[in-house]
Amino acid sequence: MKIGIGIGELAGRPLVLDELIAQAQQAEQDGFASAWLASAFGIDPLIAVAAIARATSRIELGTAVVPTFLRHPVAMAQEALTLQAVTRGRFALGIGLSHPMVIESMLGLSYAKPFTHMKEYLVVLTALIRNGSVSYQGREFQVHANVTAPGTAPCPILLAALAPKMLALAGAESDGTITWMTGPKTLRDYIVPRINEAAAAAGRPAPRVIAGLRVAVTEEVAAAREWARSALQFYGHLPSYRAMLDREGVEGPADITIVGDEATVSDQLHQLAASGVTELLAIPFSVGGDRQASLERTRTLLRKLTEGGL
Repeated sequence: MKIGIGIGELAGRPLVLDELIAQAQQAEQDGFASAWLASAFGIDPLIAVAAIARATSRIELGTAVVPTFLRHPVAMAQEALTLQAVTRGRFALGIGLSHPMVIESMLGLSYAKPFTHMKEYLVVLTALIRNGSVSYQGREFQVHANVTAPGTAPCPILLAALAPKMLALAGAESDGTITWMTGPKTLRDYIVPRINEAAAAAGRPAPRVIAGLRVAVTEEVAAAREWARSALQFYGHLPSYRAMLDREGVEGPADITIVGDEATVSDQLHQLAASGVTELLAIPFSVGGDRQASLERTRTLLRKLTEGGL
């Protein structure tokens, strides 16, 4: 299991672009396999990747994830292929539906047919990224277009998928999935088997399964879980994540954070690797009086595990 790291946050505050670049440079220097940018309502992750790419040379740069409703698939394909050129083949495009409260309540768009939207969006997007052209007449999208990006190989397309139909779609049509608010038992018994089965049935290679999880190496386990309980409680009220937490049999997001001393966290991550997860998207957090020292302790262990392999 490879270890990637989330960038874009420092002590609970969003970063300016120069800080994002510095975080990515540090992640590359530390040997992490990948660096991932979330897409909330701050700096645009696709533009940020272009800036980061010029300051790095090895590390994979990905989005986790860009909401599809905000960009037409032709625009998304243009941006993805351009970033593949800018990064010299190091870009991974993570996309997802987002949530009804964002798409409908905040943006005023329809979320009436999320699966149909994503299925058709993926048809258009993958055709353009893999082949450079598409002619498609669907219910949600009617697209006849070409995208030209000379000398650029297709980038991986990763679909945030939790529901059974979405996992089947991800396995059959994309290069893998990125999960969030999903615990180790659910990954082992539900996510990994379903997406692998769909990929095999479609004759596609084994998909990437990237698990996004908060990680803290600390003796202050109770304090760490209390922080997670407070900071992440919002996610427990979103239906798609609530379904994963219920499947895991836990009360809330704090219960699936990876917390403990070095031995405990190492054991949890080895179990995650054994479950079939191919990559950890680690989002370190800190507790206690010296927050920077706490954060560095977590990153130190993650670096050692990266060097030693999982």
